[in-house]
Amino acid sequence: MGSPPLFYKWSSKILPWLSIVSILILGVGLYWGMFYAPTDYKQGDVYRILFIHVPSAILGQSIFMFMAICGFINMIWRAKISGMMLKSAAPIGASFTLLALVTGSIWGKPTWGTWWVWDARLTSTLILFFIYAALIGLHSTIEDKTKADRAVSILSIVGIAIIPVIKKSVDWWQTLHQPSTFTITSSPSMSPDMYQPLLICVIGFYLFFALLLTLNLRNEVLEREKNKNWVRQLFGGLS
Repeated sequence: MGSPPLFYKWSSKILPWLSIVSILILGVGLYWGMFYAPTDYKQGDVYRILFIHVPSAILGQSIFMFMAICGFINMIWRAKISGMMLKSAAPIGASFTLLALVTGSIWGKPTWGTWWVWDARLTSTLILFFIYAALIGLHSTIEDKTKADRAVSILSIVGIAIIPVIKKSVDWWQTLHQPSTFTITSSPSMSPDMYQPLLICVIGFYLFFALLLTLNLRNEVLEREKNKNWVRQLFGGLS
């Protein structure tokens, strides 16, 4: 899939199916969590924002790790498509991180009594959002796309250091934020009636990210390859 023409051809076939599956799974997870999951005995129904907040936070971090991998590939192998993926993924990751911050603030008001505290988890997540914004701004200020891709690749690789800080912040410092909901070393502390729809929401968010990335990447491919023969032939055949 390193070839832009092959990616565009492949994505045209998978896009309708990806759209249906992602929206279906995300819809099932959110509907289950919002309307059928039991009410929390401490927080009441306000906890249901968790079904948006947790997947958004997970995606914000996962997308940045994905970008760092793309940046590494771009720096080592100069794969053209990896640079396009960096630019396409950055605004999506920033949006998920912002959504995590906003929903976390909404959740924090009734549970902590305040919209915001300079908690280690919250502050490090805010820094992640600023890094996303820096990546987007850096790419837009460099006219040469190849140089812009390399600059963003370097910043993505360096910026990956914030991810372990976010993940371990609740362990390294005394914070108001609860421990991570998803861990590979221990079983979930939540009731299965709450954990199962949350897991479906996370899967749905990942699929929705794949859908958004595919759409953004297709546009980026067409923008950068607009003078190539295969693009002219594609739109010539459609006209």
